Amino acid sequence: MAGHEGGRVYPVRSPKVARAYPPRARCQPVNLWPVSAASDDDRAVRLTAWVYGRVQGVGFRYWVRRQAETLGLSGTATNLDDGGVEVIAEGGEAACRRLLAALGSGATPGRVARVTDRWGAARGDVTGFAER
Repeated sequence: MAGHEGGRVYPVRSPKVARAYPPRARCQPVNLWPVSAASDDDRAVRLTAWVYGRVQGVGFRYWVRRQAETLGLSGTATNLDDGGVEVIAEGGEAACRRLLAALGSGATPGRVARVTDRWGAARGDVTGFAER
């Protein structure tokens, strides 16, 4: 169908069809503030977290690196063959706990279905934060 007005033909737009799923929200940074410098009771730890869901090809590792750098953590975010991402972070325990909370917050790129974590003593073998 087309509308006709003064010799010109204008296409008639069809009504928008509602999606069967909700529109995807834009990724918003997680509020990680305030983060203070490591105190005497904030011991250095190593967090290893395995994140599963739709986390590859959506900017998830970049997002993790930005969060970790904001918190002053060092480590890596690595894609796994099974579709997950392994996050290794070293630094103060409070900062690592904030990163772990951010990983499961729902404010990440993609869609996180499950996060598994393991804690240990910091090894000191990583500097900066790298995406692999």
